[in-house]
Amino acid sequence: MQKKNLKIFIIAGEVSGDVLGAKIMREMPSAEFVGVGGENMQAAGLKPIFPISDLAVMGLFEVLAKAKTLTGRINQTVDAIIKYKPDVVLTIDSPSFAKRVIKKVRQSVGKKNSIKFYHVVAPQVWAWGAKRAKKFAKIFDKLYSFFDFEAPYFTRYGLPTIAVGHPIADGLKLSEKNKEEIINNKKLISLIPGSRMSEVKKLLPVFKQVADKLGSGYKFVIPTVETTKDYIEKEIKNWVNHPDLVPASERYDLYAKTYIAIAASGTVSAELAIMHIPSIIVYKMNRATMWMAQRVIKIKWASLVNILLNKTVYPELLGDNANAENIITEVQRLSKLDNRKKMISDLTSADKMWHKSKSKTASRLIAEDIKNSI
Repeated sequence: MQKKNLKIFIIAGEVSGDVLGAKIMREMPSAEFVGVGGENMQAAGLKPIFPISDLAVMGLFEVLAKAKTLTGRINQTVDAIIKYKPDVVLTIDSPSFAKRVIKKVRQSVGKKNSIKFYHVVAPQVWAWGAKRAKKFAKIFDKLYSFFDFEAPYFTRYGLPTIAVGHPIADGLKLSEKNKEEIINNKKLISLIPGSRMSEVKKLLPVFKQVADKLGSGYKFVIPTVETTKDYIEKEIKNWVNHPDLVPASERYDLYAKTYIAIAASGTVSAELAIMHIPSIIVYKMNRATMWMAQRVIKIKWASLVNILLNKTVYPELLGDNANAENIITEVQRLSKLDNRKKMISDLTSADKMWHKSKSKTASRLIAEDIKNSI
């Protein structure tokens, strides 16, 4: 018999996971949620054990710089799970943190443990090495992937994997009117430096150079998240072309009016692709991290839409190529109507790949499966 009030320990280490976590929580109004999340999950009823900002890092050397803090938070999370005794531990993305937490919990509670360990967002083993799926399968009891092609990497090692579609695709389709406005509007450029402080510190100086060189003929807007808002407000005070700031909760309204987006590689590139926004994807990281990634990653692209369509739709400027000169060149290219129409046409061709069910959102599919499996 299904329990009426599930106890769920939920962990989201990044803003994108926080947004998805909140959607899943709202599909389970009778469940109790304790764990790690940001403003969206807290608004949905989460009782947090520490700030999400402590986990918002990326890159080997960036992680090493915060190793002491991360180790402390891992141990704190493990202790909280053991004390809480949830029915399910639901981890969302942040696979490195999630794996370390779950392994420690399993070691502590032993074989008689009744807790189920579920994970949302399949690690990109198709990019980093398929054999990594085997290690993941030993740690978790179930995986919710976004795309059908991901499931076989994990089911071959005995991990039940359910493809649910990409959650951010729910409700993000533009009207024909908005599409026409995007083609004709020649003013608003969205500068999206990412949600992690390490990303923002590297990209904001580049974005300043772009805004200065493009001049007053453009309007610049930056969507901000709680973890970086104060820093961005301080840094943009000396910009010649001062950008407006909008909260992340209003970002889709911003994107719908955007002429060109210049965005950090990550979940936002999928949001922009689903909304058919002409965009340029950029990313800068520690040079040693970049050097290592170039030798390990087994795919040509960083943007999900490029990977799904197996071609360059969004131009990608990574590492040293993410500079003002190259970005401005791409802005000029996307200012030509034929190039804009071609990009929007390519983005439209990917629409059918983002959804799994016509009647249910990804978050509802996840919530229903959790309720039915306990």
